[in-house]
Amino acid sequence: MAEWLAARLRTVPGIRRVDVRPNGFLVIGVATPGEIVEDVLAAPVAVPPQPGASAAPWPDFPRTWDNPGFAVRYAYVRAGAVRRWARDLGVRTGAAARPELLDGPFDRAVLRVLAELPSRRESRDPGWAAYLERLAEAYHTAVERAAPIPRGDEPPSELHAARVRMGEAVRRVLGEGLVELGVAPPGKI
Repeated sequence: MAEWLAARLRTVPGIRRVDVRPNGFLVIGVATPGEIVEDVLAAPVAVPPQPGASAAPWPDFPRTWDNPGFAVRYAYVRAGAVRRWARDLGVRTGAAARPELLDGPFDRAVLRVLAELPSRRESRDPGWAAYLERLAEAYHTAVERAAPIPRGDEPPSELHAARVRMGEAVRRVLGEGLVELGVAPPGKI
């Protein structure tokens, strides 16, 4: 059955390869993983929390990296700050960003977590807290190791624009997850 399904998937546009593991799991490689960014940004915005919504599973304080609540909230704020800094530095963002440029290992780590979003939204128990923690960790690492804004005298590039656009998707997902947990996304930290 797995081989049959793999053969059908290989004919789908945008699929680069499909490998079948011995246990029957399929490993699907997409041609342009960065396209998930536009999919996330094109999705409808989350619904505001209902009265009686659950509280965050982690506290806001202490504000250290050991506290996942801080890391998630800071990733949300950081993605907004990156967008502002990029605008000030002349990085052109928006729909013109080229998702195919997001092929570095740190970009792909963020994209892998973002790609889980559709199944998270549809699950009865989406595990938002753990998902947001993984997304925040991947995003913080990407910002530190693969700069989304020019450094020093470096000119703005299309890669910077793609990374800023990815940060916009991260911010949207983190905001949606925080709302689902009954937490108002912070304006600043």
